[in-house]
Amino acid sequence: MQFRHEVKHEISAHDMLILRQRLKAVMKTDSHAIDGKYLIRSLYFDNPDDKVLREKLDGVNIREKYRIRMYNNDPSVIHLERKFKQGGLGTKDSAHLSPEQAQAIVDGDVGWMAKSDDEVILGFYTRVRNEGLAAKVIVDYTREPFVFTVGNVRVTLDYDIRTGLSCTDFLNPDCLTVPVPDSSCILEVKWDNFLPDVIRSAVQLDSRHSTAYSKYAACRMYD
Repeated sequence: MQFRHEVKHEISAHDMLILRQRLKAVMKTDSHAIDGKYLIRSLYFDNPDDKVLREKLDGVNIREKYRIRMYNNDPSVIHLERKFKQGGLGTKDSAHLSPEQAQAIVDGDVGWMAKSDDEVILGFYTRVRNEGLAAKVIVDYTREPFVFTVGNVRVTLDYDIRTGLSCTDFLNPDCLTVPVPDSSCILEVKWDNFLPDVIRSAVQLDSRHSTAYSKYAACRMYD
């Protein structure tokens, strides 16, 4: 596993405007962005006891979670992702899903996964069978991503966080999402072995503070 440093900061809308200009001056926009941003829709999974949610709220040091993710409402780009966190470090593995496979998972049909040779798919299948992992909530938000080659740095600004409430029909265009009350702007900084000084300086804000903010947890408050 290739672990990366991951730090999140909860910031104000005003701070985001300042950071956007700073980041544009020293970093490049991610090549997948359209007009500097893209939309993300994620479907998160948890067991009947809400293990993933409880571990996040309790600050458990080592955590694992699964989600299905789609970008810019494009069903040709869907990934099943496994995120593993250990303290301030994180790593992510993913597997491509067809729209039919994603819909099957939403519908609780996972038998086909047992025949896969993909580690992420098999890991998810095992968790579904052994722990009762099931779809819990849709999370939508807008992301502005910036990249910097030295240190393999990625900085993102996430905002307009929305929840699907009780709807988990990931591919259904009629599954509307609503804004999460009092949701913040989230600055996230990721890097490999070192964070270059130019980036460290660019993301400095007196008003920012490290946060354990979780989009999944925030959206689960309203399901």
